[in-house]
Amino acid sequence: MTVKATRAAQLAPTPIFFIRHGQTDWNAEGRMQGQQDIPLNEKGRGQARRNGQALKAYLEEHNLKPEDLTFMCSPLIRTRETMDLVREEMGLEAGDYKLDDRLKEITFGSLEGKTLAEIDEEAPHLGEARKADKWGFVPPEGESYKMLSLRIEGWLMTLSKPLVVVSHGGVMRVLRGLLLDYPSDEIPVLNVPQDEIFLWKDMQENWI
Repeated sequence: MTVKATRAAQLAPTPIFFIRHGQTDWNAEGRMQGQQDIPLNEKGRGQARRNGQALKAYLEEHNLKPEDLTFMCSPLIRTRETMDLVREEMGLEAGDYKLDDRLKEITFGSLEGKTLAEIDEEAPHLGEARKADKWGFVPPEGESYKMLSLRIEGWLMTLSKPLVVVSHGGVMRVLRGLLLDYPSDEIPVLNVPQDEIFLWKDMQENWI
């Protein structure tokens, strides 16, 4: 399917280099991580280093300087670890970046820490509701992808400078939805690799 750029895309800065944090043990176990503060595992640290090397090579190839970019990160430990490893691979100082609470992952509320199988067994009505409408489903004490999209849209519209951002899978999905005209029912299932960088440039999505 062909998707086209949106009005938000026309207002967003370019380029945007978006890096999802590396793998955690909860990712590997299929647990709904949300805003729980889970650190990277060894595989995740390797993914972060790979992305740092790829970003460094891309900037050098295109004559871009790190000082021309804003570095911004979710405050959760898995994203901060990822950013520090990315910057280390680029020869940059750890910790020298901005934190923004709006970049936190979607919160799954009382479902955080559970697998989908556990949810289906313990609260089948919630599992069915989620399957029926992943975009609009609001977990108990949580938020929907629609709510997350509004949060990230507010963040996106405050930006004016090219940036490197480290955040989460749900955030990557809704950002792509804001920039490109994906149907809302497809956004919650968009691919969110941890070993590639999403690049928004020239009104198109690319991968590094």
